Amino acid sequence: MSRPEDADKAETKADKSGAGRAAESPGREEEAARRILHVDMDAFYASIEQRDFPGKYAGKPIAVGGNPPKGVVKAASYEARPHGVRSAQPAVEADRQCPGLIFVPPRMEVYQKESRRIREILHRYTDIIEPLSLDEAYLDVTDPKKGPPSGTLIARRIREEICEETGLTASAGVGPSKFVAKVASDRDKPDGLTVVRPEEQLEFIAGLPIGDFHGIGPVTEEKMQEMGIESGVDLQDTPEKTLRRRFGKRGGHFKRLAMGEDDRPVQPDRESKSVGAERTFSGDVADPEEMLSRLEPIAQRVAGRLGSAGPEGIPVRGRTVTLKLKSHDHDVSTRQTTLRRAVRSEEDLMRLAERLLGRPHPPEEPVRLLGLSVSSLTGRKEGGEQLELDFDQA
Repeated sequence: MSRPEDADKAETKADKSGAGRAAESPGREEEAARRILHVDMDAFYASIEQRDFPGKYAGKPIAVGGNPPKGVVKAASYEARPHGVRSAQPAVEADRQCPGLIFVPPRMEVYQKESRRIREILHRYTDIIEPLSLDEAYLDVTDPKKGPPSGTLIARRIREEICEETGLTASAGVGPSKFVAKVASDRDKPDGLTVVRPEEQLEFIAGLPIGDFHGIGPVTEEKMQEMGIESGVDLQDTPEKTLRRRFGKRGGHFKRLAMGEDDRPVQPDRESKSVGAERTFSGDVADPEEMLSRLEPIAQRVAGRLGSAGPEGIPVRGRTVTLKLKSHDHDVSTRQTTLRRAVRSEEDLMRLAERLLGRPHPPEEPVRLLGLSVSSLTGRKEGGEQLELDFDQA
């Protein structure tokens, strides 16, 4: 893994030589030449509250979300995180772990407005932007609209402009693929920049904990550990046939990621047939009241995605809401309702989730996964693929 200043020099040298990058990875010239950024705002909701109300919140542990005993943490400031406060955590648990924790009601309209301001900054450098949520996005800056052909320098400038114009900080990862860039952006938070050059990516991946791989949640991680796979290097050394026998097609996907084979393009302004989120839990959830509580951060994530899912980050709404349940033995069922009025807000989604959870009756079996999705979208063009976001609990 390179220091940012070293990567600046290396990128410039390779570009001027006309052959540097191609020589580094024979037979994969196009892939090696890509410069992918993942820009991730630091504690986005909490940082906005600390910026807007410095006298009340700056430098203090705050949690954006509902109050105890039934509320859920949606975002935590960096002052709260050393105490174990995290998103999707029951507020009563966070309050117990962090004495003096301040609970702040969310202001989604403000967060969506700031997200659009940040998106405008990103568009100064490229139009190949794939937003993941209000506070993070992939960028392909292989051929930038302005600035030098250096992913490192562009990432640095983007972070500087975001800070100057919004008063907020962002962390960024630079790499030859989406997977590497996303993991890299989390290496030096907050306000950090991590660069992984093409010839360094195998070593970088080798050092990753297995839980950092996309698609590996607590259940899959436990199964891999039973096989002796603890890190990226173990995954690199495991034959693909072995992985496929245990995990099916996903085993091949894990192997490709481990070997640096990720050619997924950055897809700008993807049109979606539905927007959703789901969460895999580390243990069974049997109580319907607890299921409803666990659905709150999921509804919040879906509402946030709906707030920027349209072209150029415009909000969209949907008329069909689907609740997904997966039992501990992996049986999947769904419950769905279609409305006359399209919805987008977290409050509407929670109201519908509660209705679906109880009809025709509460789940009889404990669940290991819950999800919500919204379809029949309005405020967008027709067509496209389904967007689903799977965020596993650590």
